[in-house]
Amino acid sequence: MSAQPCTIEPRAAELLGEAADWRLIGLLFERPREGWKKTVAELAAACTDPLLREAGELAREAEEGRYLAFLGPGGALSPRESGYRRTADPARTLSEIRIFHAAFAFEPEREDPVDHMSVLCAFVGWMRLKEAYAVADDDRESAEITRAAADRFVREHLAPCAGPLAERLEQFECGQLLPAARALLARAGARPKNFEGDWVPEGLGVEDCSMSCGLAGGSGEEPEGEQELPPEFTAGLPRDL
Repeated sequence: MSAQPCTIEPRAAELLGEAADWRLIGLLFERPREGWKKTVAELAAACTDPLLREAGELAREAEEGRYLAFLGPGGALSPRESGYRRTADPARTLSEIRIFHAAFAFEPEREDPVDHMSVLCAFVGWMRLKEAYAVADDDRESAEITRAAADRFVREHLAPCAGPLAERLEQFECGQLLPAARALLARAGARPKNFEGDWVPEGLGVEDCSMSCGLAGGSGEEPEGEQELPPEFTAGLPRDL
C-alpha cells in the first residue's frame, strides 16, 4: 500500500510563508555571526518578496563591524522600539512585550533586548506559525485569537517605529538593513497618529528623534537630577542618553 501524499490547507501554507518572511526580517536585524549568512540565504531563497530577496543578496557581504556601527550599542541608529516612542514609559513597553511572549509561549534564544527589531519581528513570525498550525488543525477559535493578538502586536509595537527606522536608514549605505526595513514597513504600516503615552523620561521630550536618537533640541540645559532607567532599557541605546 503506497503512502498517501501529505497535503496542507492553502491558508495554512500561506501563513507558513508569512512566518518565514517575518523570521527573515528579524534575522536581518540581528548581528551577523557564525551561521548567520547561511540561514539568511536559505530563507531568502524560499521567499517571493523582492525586498527580502534583495536583502538576502546584500547580506552575503554583511560584516559584524558595519552592523554594529549602525545598530550596535552607541551606533548611529537605535534598533529598539524604546528609541522611537517619544512619550511611552520604556519599562511599560518592555512589560507589555513580555506579557505577549508569556501568553504565547515565546522563549527565543536571543542576545538582544525584547524591544529590539530582531526580537519583535521574530515574535510575529512565531505567531504566524502558531496560527498556521491552528488553521491546519481546523481550530478556528485559536487561529482567530492568535491572528488578532499578532495584528495588535504589530500595530502597537512595530508600526510606531518601522517608518522612522526606514526613513533614517535611507540616508546611509547600510547593506541588507535598508531593504529589510522597507519590507518591515510594508507589513507594519505607517506610524499611527497620536499613538503615544503620557510619560516621557526627562530630557527626551522632543519633537522628533535625532539621527542618533539622542537629544534633539531643547534648551541644552542639563536636567536637575539624573533619572534612573532599567538596565534593559539603556542596553543597546546610544551612550549619550
